Amino acid sequence: MKPNHENNLEKEGSFTLDLRLNQTLKSVQKLLSGRSFPGKVLLSRKGDSLSGIKESASSSNVGGHEIDESMDQNAKGEQVVDSHINGSDVVTEFDGTSKAPDESLHQPSSSEPPRVPFGGRATDSARVARFRKELAASTVDLDALRELAWSGVPPDMRPTVWRLLLGYAPPNSDRREMLLALKRQEYLDDLAQYFDISDADRTEEEIHTLRQISVDVPRTVPDVTFFHQTSIQASLERILYIWAIRHPASGYVQGINDLATPFLIVFLSEHFGGDMENWMIAKLSKEKLQHVEADCYWCLSKLLDGIQDHYTFAQPGIQRLVFKLKELVRRIDEPVSKHLEEQSLEYLQFAFRWFNCLLIREIPFTLVTRLWDTYLAEGDSFPEYLVYVCASFLLTWSDQLQQFDFQEMVLFLQHLPTRRWTHQELEMVLSRAFMWRVMFDRSPSHFNSN
Repeated sequence: MKPNHENNLEKEGSFTLDLRLNQTLKSVQKLLSGRSFPGKVLLSRKGDSLSGIKESASSSNVGGHEIDESMDQNAKGEQVVDSHINGSDVVTEFDGTSKAPDESLHQPSSSEPPRVPFGGRATDSARVARFRKELAASTVDLDALRELAWSGVPPDMRPTVWRLLLGYAPPNSDRREMLLALKRQEYLDDLAQYFDISDADRTEEEIHTLRQISVDVPRTVPDVTFFHQTSIQASLERILYIWAIRHPASGYVQGINDLATPFLIVFLSEHFGGDMENWMIAKLSKEKLQHVEADCYWCLSKLLDGIQDHYTFAQPGIQRLVFKLKELVRRIDEPVSKHLEEQSLEYLQFAFRWFNCLLIREIPFTLVTRLWDTYLAEGDSFPEYLVYVCASFLLTWSDQLQQFDFQEMVLFLQHLPTRRWTHQELEMVLSRAFMWRVMFDRSPSHFNSN
């Protein structure tokens, strides 16, 4: 038999999971209220009704956990809601060429509620107060911080929260500034030793790496003019080169340049306000820019430490996740799975970029930091959860995909109609992914092919 304290830990972990699921279910109900979304949206676990979930969350405080009592009183026990959008999100001519998606399809109708430009859950006053309480502690409770951050982090707290979640900044506030200063100086020492030198002092491989980075940096997030600034591109080049030199097992791989961009935006936000397109980095002091670069470098390193086999030779980590995605889609939406197979569309043809760039290129850049709040809150479980996110993302267009032939699907998946997405669509993708993971949590064999 297990000791009592182990049983208590298991019960508390199970409670936390159920709590987050219940909160997610409620959020999905609110998102669906008066709106129409493509695909199938699971509203409850198999065998559970929402009324049953409502009863389990009736107490305002259980086991030390606060529970939101704002459960929708009109909730019903449907297991699945089928929702559709009228028309297709892509217009494809039968001569094999494609037109740009009709943006009018994404305009809210007069009967729809207005779209919310920012994540409401992240800026809810009660949640903001809880964030402030956690961050004010002499030693931050990282588990509690992850629970809060999963649903979004207030923008002004995001730099601090990200540093903590990635393990770059220590939970102990007394040691935090000292250790950050040491890490920032270490980055500057690396710049002096490896970057601020002539090509005569570099190996041929290092020269090739620097040239490849200098080619890729101007292509980074090309639709966001902020990244066209010379000073931003110079910072990216330094960050990526030092990372490549310090990680010879993989070296620099195309796609890593995209992964540095959320960190740049978040850590620069400590020094600028308003729209990032109006930020003039040239006005930032040299010391502050060096601190931003160092923080970006170390946080990028921490992120990639958990997924480094995504970027080693042949990128086996990505290939493994693509296989899992294929198996997961087969279990969740067999008609789509069969249609892709019948049309001979390989998942690597579209999903490789998704996993390589963590979906940065597939959604508006304004939503990326919110997406990464959840990524970083997942901790060691992030790669597994990413598979569910990609499945949820793909099956957003379940109905449309089944109407397309091979060429139409390739064109559609290369230019997905997400340009007008807001936090509501992103929250739907994340919530659906979380619920599917909970459903399959005790059935790991669902990733095994029959």
